[in-house]
Amino acid sequence: MALLSALATEIVIPVCAVVGIAYSYSLMQWFLESRNSDKLDHEEQGLTSHKAFYDQTKRDASKGLKAFLFTECRYGGVFMVAFAILIFLCLGSVESFSTQSQPCRLDPSNMCKPALATAVFSAVSFLLGAFISVLSGFLGMQIALYVNARTALEEKKGVGKAFFSAFRSGAVMGFLLAANGLLMLYIAINLFNLYYGNDWEGLYEAIAGYGLGGSSMALFGRAAGGIYAKAADVCGHLIKETSQGYPADDRQYTAVISYYVGDIVGDIAGTGTDLFGSYAESSCAALVVASISSFGDSHNFTAMCYPLLISSMGILVCLMTTLFMADFSKIKEVKEIKPALRKQLIISTILMTFGIVIVSWIALPSSFTVYNFGSQKVVKNWQLCFCVGVGLWAGPIIGFVTKLRSNDEISLLQDFAADNVGFGLAFVNIPTFAAISILLSYSIASVYGIAVAAVGMQSTFATRLAIDAYSPISHNAKRIARAVDWRAHDDLLSSSNTPAAIGKGFAIESASLVSIALFGAFASRASISLVDVLTPKVFMGLIVGPMLPKWFSAMTMKRVGPAALEMANVFFRRSVLTIEKHKWFKISTDAPFRGMIRPGALAMLTPLIVGTFFGVEMLSGVLAGSIGYVVRIAISASDTGGAWEKAKKYIRAGASEYAKTHYPKESMIREAVDKGDTIGDPLKDTSGPPLNILIQLMAVESLVFAPFFTTHGGLLFKIF
Repeated sequence: MALLSALATEIVIPVCAVVGIAYSYSLMQWFLESRNSDKLDHEEQGLTSHKAFYDQTKRDASKGLKAFLFTECRYGGVFMVAFAILIFLCLGSVESFSTQSQPCRLDPSNMCKPALATAVFSAVSFLLGAFISVLSGFLGMQIALYVNARTALEEKKGVGKAFFSAFRSGAVMGFLLAANGLLMLYIAINLFNLYYGNDWEGLYEAIAGYGLGGSSMALFGRAAGGIYAKAADVCGHLIKETSQGYPADDRQYTAVISYYVGDIVGDIAGTGTDLFGSYAESSCAALVVASISSFGDSHNFTAMCYPLLISSMGILVCLMTTLFMADFSKIKEVKEIKPALRKQLIISTILMTFGIVIVSWIALPSSFTVYNFGSQKVVKNWQLCFCVGVGLWAGPIIGFVTKLRSNDEISLLQDFAADNVGFGLAFVNIPTFAAISILLSYSIASVYGIAVAAVGMQSTFATRLAIDAYSPISHNAKRIARAVDWRAHDDLLSSSNTPAAIGKGFAIESASLVSIALFGAFASRASISLVDVLTPKVFMGLIVGPMLPKWFSAMTMKRVGPAALEMANVFFRRSVLTIEKHKWFKISTDAPFRGMIRPGALAMLTPLIVGTFFGVEMLSGVLAGSIGYVVRIAISASDTGGAWEKAKKYIRAGASEYAKTHYPKESMIREAVDKGDTIGDPLKDTSGPPLNILIQLMAVESLVFAPFFTTHGGLLFKIF
């Protein structure tokens, strides 16, 4: 038996979530209170006009963010309702909409709730997950809206002030998303349990809809945000090249404000919803597999909540790490920023290692069994603890490898700069650490080991998001500072490029773990004990699967140009200064979401079509092919695009003696790096980031609809 009682578990999880929310609220209060104290400082330093610019920029950007959010809710709301109805109809038809209890699938001696109940609760949890995902994006937008301009003001007081302003704002978003996601999931489990009672198999199948809702809206927000950001960027360049006297950084032009808004919705809000989706899905996958293991059979609530307890410990660890940063890290020079961020990551990982050991000791029995594709595998508590640790430590290792590819002091980037485009296309990061994590975890604890490894990787979610958000906030702060002719710290922005690249690499690697865990949960729910690649159905799926990510990327990439042209046409049809901002933002935000209809349909309908007409075997091949291909090309897109951007800055800034010697101002290589950055920007910001959401979405959708596919799937083979 576990040392932690069920009652204590019911108290610990919500308390940790509330602590995270309270801490984020306290940080927000610090921002608001310091805002009042800044008024006198601005007057003393002669910055009153700058403060007025800061307020005007915030008001203008607020209009753009509201327009984006309204458009997302308009398109997303229709989708959410329609798909929730589809979930209800498909899952309800499994037992012909019967209201009678049925024998449980794994233990026919017990009676389980009807499939109609699972249909209703799956639709409800889907809507809840979608709502929390949209809320996550909204919170990220609102935080960034205030902090971008504030960081620019703080930069006048010194690098340290600007750094802490950017980092604390990221911490606010990190704690809010982690705590809200955990709390809402826990509340949903307890509310659903009032109906399901001892039917934990049905309960946690219904909870899987929470992850599906989160990923669905994350895909729309992340991809549409990336299209909007790059379209606004391209629109600004088009106007600058074709309009004489157009000041590219003058905030009175609505196109410039769109560029600010694009960075917020594409990088800050998009990253938040992306990581929230992984955070929710890793927990859902672990809960589904645990429900058909000894934890579910014995109704051991504490052991069943092991993934949630890990997440709860992660909130406390991130809280201690953030307090350490506030009290002991004093940033005086730009060169101290990167080491400070690395300290955050390392300290949180070390503390979380001890936290995992504690949770495993008090929450798990000494020995238990986990589902292993038709059988049960005996696992020790220390072995499961090791699986979580493998996922946890994969994060910093990924960061170290990514740093090698984005550090201008390392010869790899210097070689990259020397042959910008040619070397860039060969710049592929082999996803070794994700593969090693999956292999180790599976060999120890089967699919459940992979699921808890994904939970471990996401356990320091709050600190990770604080580090990731630093990059786009610094970027926008620099742009705002330049708009009023302040001397912006280029090094402050340069120090943010590496965390951005590390964040993208981490999101992709964690998505691979989550996707494999969801794939395993789908296989267990669909009663697939073996996926044989020599079977024609599976092999056909393996051929079709890798095609989908490429198709999806092509559709999102192609939408950048038309969206930018629509924005530019509006600009040229009217007077430069008389364009009404709300009309401009309405037009500019509508184009990206219209462009997401076809890519979104591809992502959402593929599992349904394949599972319904070709069956679960071919669907398993499609999932396997897609996951393997996405992990490779997503990492390549992120690393290549980021390195192209860093190579451009490295060469143009003359960042080292090597750059000054080999790349003088008259060198032709400067034209090449501009071309490389033009290619790399859409790769790393538009096409690359949504791919990790794509594979998670397809896997969790297959899991939710698994009962329908098992009962009614393979229609073509049944007919012929």
